[in-house]
Amino acid sequence: MNGLTHIDAAGTARMVDVGGKAETQRVAIARGTIRMKDTTLAAIRTGDAPKGDVLGTARLAGILAAKKTGDLIPLCHPLALDAANVEFAFTNIGVECTATASLTGRTGVEMEALTAVSVALLTVYDMAKALDKGMVIEGVRLIEKRGGKSGTWRAEGA
Repeated sequence: MNGLTHIDAAGTARMVDVGGKAETQRVAIARGTIRMKDTTLAAIRTGDAPKGDVLGTARLAGILAAKKTGDLIPLCHPLALDAANVEFAFTNIGVECTATASLTGRTGVEMEALTAVSVALLTVYDMAKALDKGMVIEGVRLIEKRGGKSGTWRAEGA
């Protein structure tokens, strides 16, 4: 089991000890989309969805999710984020969500950004499912991370 950071010598899952790592500024950006019917997209765009402000509610849900990532993902460290931001953009077929998480610390914030996007898009689904149960969440991925020992990484084509 050599080289696996979350597995000990006996093959047991463990939380990585980051106590000896240097604190650096860390940033992660994640993105995903939700495809939907034109009528559903129009209702969200105009604020006419049955449950109210879809994107406002989803933004808050994504930020809260970023803050609670350590409670949701078993081996994630609980982090005191400096910032979490969730933004939406309309596309021809749905809504794109981009989340950014940042802190100065000993471990990265990739999981926080990915969790924010995932929960924000799930909230869009929840808020609009009365209009369209066939919505599809897709393409949730890390776009960029900065900081730490490995430095900067950007997804190809992002």
